[in-house]
Amino acid sequence: MTSELVAFAVASLLVSMAPGPTTVVILRQSIRSGRAAGAVTVLGNETGWLLWCLAAALGLSALLLASQLAFDVMRIAGAVVLVWIGARTLWQARSTAGPSGEVPAVPGGASLWGCYRMGLLTNLANPKAGVFALSFLPQFVPDGAPPLPTLLLLALGSAVIDLVWYLGIVRLVWAARRLLARAAVRRWLEYVSGTVLIGLAVRLALTSR
Repeated sequence: MTSELVAFAVASLLVSMAPGPTTVVILRQSIRSGRAAGAVTVLGNETGWLLWCLAAALGLSALLLASQLAFDVMRIAGAVVLVWIGARTLWQARSTAGPSGEVPAVPGGASLWGCYRMGLLTNLANPKAGVFALSFLPQFVPDGAPPLPTLLLLALGSAVIDLVWYLGIVRLVWAARRLLARAAVRRWLEYVSGTVLIGLAVRLALTSR
């Protein structure tokens, strides 16, 4: 049992460490709006992951695995969301720059709901997260254990590991805030973030199950 939990924790950490749209969005929100905004974006992402895990536990994610049409609809919708976020990032990098090229910070309190929603949408926009939850979590259900409660506990455990990893990233961004506060650096990072998100959207649109 202990070895299975260790294997689950290690696997969950490795999954969390894999770069993707979530990492880009959390970095971008942390750099642009501060530590609180980054933390709230992480909470939004974990909410999305828990929703996918709940769908997997209830068997709803099986629809994405069994139906090519359902998967394609979610895939295209997710790609559109990522393109929207990426394009918005590029536009904000261009339009909010001051005379000296500075990209002003967004007040954290005014954008916390927006940051939470951004994290939630980024996670829900990826149908492969649902397919992954359906294939990943059941591997660690011990023989004889009640499936639904066990899957929910595993989902919560993976979300906690995810949370710790991403909050660590937010903390690192905060520690490097003096460097990242430089106008040229922040503006360049905005452009890179927007471009990467659009690239990930294209990859999602072209991907298969």
